[in-house]
Amino acid sequence: MKNKLIKISFFAGSIFLTFNSFSQKMNETSAALEYNKYADILARMMMTGENNLEAGKKALMKAKEYIDLAAVHPETKESPKTLFYKGEIYTGLLIASAEDSVYLKENGDMLLEQGIESYKKAFPNKKYKEEVLSSINMKKGLFSMGCDQMYKAGKFKEAVEIYDLQVKLSDAVGEIDSSSIFNAGLCAEKAGDMSTAAARYKKSAEIQYKAPLIYALAANALRKDGKKAEAKEILVAGRVKYPNDKDILLELVNSDIEAGDNAAAEKSLADAIAADPNNKQLYLTIGTIYIELKQDEKAETALNKALQIDPNYTDAQYQLGALLSGSAISMKQEASQLKQGDPNYEKMLAKADELYKKAIVPLEAYIAKNPNDKQVLIILAQIYRSLKNPEKSAEYKKRADAL
Repeated sequence: MKNKLIKISFFAGSIFLTFNSFSQKMNETSAALEYNKYADILARMMMTGENNLEAGKKALMKAKEYIDLAAVHPETKESPKTLFYKGEIYTGLLIASAEDSVYLKENGDMLLEQGIESYKKAFPNKKYKEEVLSSINMKKGLFSMGCDQMYKAGKFKEAVEIYDLQVKLSDAVGEIDSSSIFNAGLCAEKAGDMSTAAARYKKSAEIQYKAPLIYALAANALRKDGKKAEAKEILVAGRVKYPNDKDILLELVNSDIEAGDNAAAEKSLADAIAADPNNKQLYLTIGTIYIELKQDEKAETALNKALQIDPNYTDAQYQLGALLSGSAISMKQEASQLKQGDPNYEKMLAKADELYKKAIVPLEAYIAKNPNDKQVLIILAQIYRSLKNPEKSAEYKKRADAL
């Protein structure tokens, strides 16, 4: 009898364990069914434009009840199916709760953290690998549309949060979403959050996204955030990789000027020249920096130096011609503001004409190599008209009109 009772007891226990395991599997299945209801609602919303987020959220909340039971039971908590659907449901709730700011404030961080962690654990499984990847890409597509809308609406702070979310979703499958990292920095900067902008730009620099410009952007954000030493450090790192980049050099100069150290700004440019004195591109870069700093004489000197190294350097020809003709226009405008009879009027007009004559030389050299640059042809026509040379003006105008 004793042996019989033991057998009956063992049999009953086996039935209980089997039933209990089956029950947990049912929780997985029920969670999947409820999640699929949400997926169907979302698909209809995308096709019809009808807002039915509340119904979708209701289905997900039911799915969450089931998956939470499966996620704590020893039989199913490490099951790839449980992990996959926990990731689906938790991140899905971030979308379905878009209009419930109170719920998101209380639960958003938890949902994202646990959802991403579940995706990460499910991803290595062969059966769910593609499903995880596909689902994350789909969710990123939805969040991306939200980013666009927020950016256009000027909600830059909110856009940063969604771009950061996209980065974390990609991280779940071992990918780096470089564009979202950069865009988060861009939105943070527009929101006036220079600390966040600097952090995202620095991350972009680490992965060489938007390099070499990203070094200047990161340094600029750090400088505005009061971290001047760190800003200088990243500029130095950028210059090692891109010694002749205009944006990096310009930010370095701006940084020195802001610090009231004009000598250091000049030294930065002088050091660049000393390291590579026969580099025409470097002189072109320095010339354009001086143009942006409104130091026209130094800009002219640098551009002429580039042309001494290479008389056929069309980029320098264009920049020098544009600089000189622009200065002439400014001189004429300034003269027009003088009082009638001012003796400086004629002097300024004469100076403007001299600048025009100097501009003709590099611009005509440039157009000889680039005969179809309509904008330069128009500029030359205008210069010759100002210099009272109607024949040459008409010649260049005719060429421009032909294009």
